[in-house]
Amino acid sequence: MIRKHEAQQMQEGAGVTVFRLMPIARLRNYDPFVLWDDFTITPGNGFPDHPHRGFEAITYLFNGSIRHEDNLGNASTVHDGGAQRFTAGRGIVHSEMPNQSDATRGIQLWINLPRCLKRVEPGYQQVDHHEFPVQELDGVVIKTIVGPDSPLALLTPIRYFDVRLDSGADLDLPIDQGMRGIIYTVEGQISSAGQSVSKGGALLFEDEEVLHVENHGQARLMLCFGRPHGEPIVQYGPFVD
Repeated sequence: MIRKHEAQQMQEGAGVTVFRLMPIARLRNYDPFVLWDDFTITPGNGFPDHPHRGFEAITYLFNGSIRHEDNLGNASTVHDGGAQRFTAGRGIVHSEMPNQSDATRGIQLWINLPRCLKRVEPGYQQVDHHEFPVQELDGVVIKTIVGPDSPLALLTPIRYFDVRLDSGADLDLPIDQGMRGIIYTVEGQISSAGQSVSKGGALLFEDEEVLHVENHGQARLMLCFGRPHGEPIVQYGPFVD
């Protein structure tokens, strides 16, 4: 089953524009996924100190850079093509602020923790662009953010990819049984199962053995899928209990 969903533009943090897939009125969450923001941070804006609890998050950058600092003593700068992962667990306080004069764009994805891990110790990890595995085949470039051979580690089994498609190239990807996921269009236009989306649009899928994505010209997409926990997701702003 595949269904279409559009991101909603809004403001977050201190002057940050985001295109949000979830949580919004039309889609509160998509177990195990809790939040999906396509953000653009302009100089002077960002996300000052704020708390989190009960989930893990990946911030992946298309361009620009972000300085991360937290109450665990971590302080690092993530550059374009890199990612940071924090496990909020029982609680973390952090900030994410742009580190250069140009705009910074990326995706922030929140993944719920199962109830048995809600109180786990918080943690942080940074992975640079060159550390992610990349596969190239017939006009398709797949960069693995979470999955085989990627150093980025999560407590929930998911797969997460940055995919570039040349003109005329399509994507066929096997999906593990019992997983559901999101295809988000970063640039260009794609379609699957007769449904088409362009920049800021997404296709939500489940019960697909092989995901077939058709490309209408050059395109870039983010693809993630994971196994639902099957537990209620209770979100209060930055907390997921």
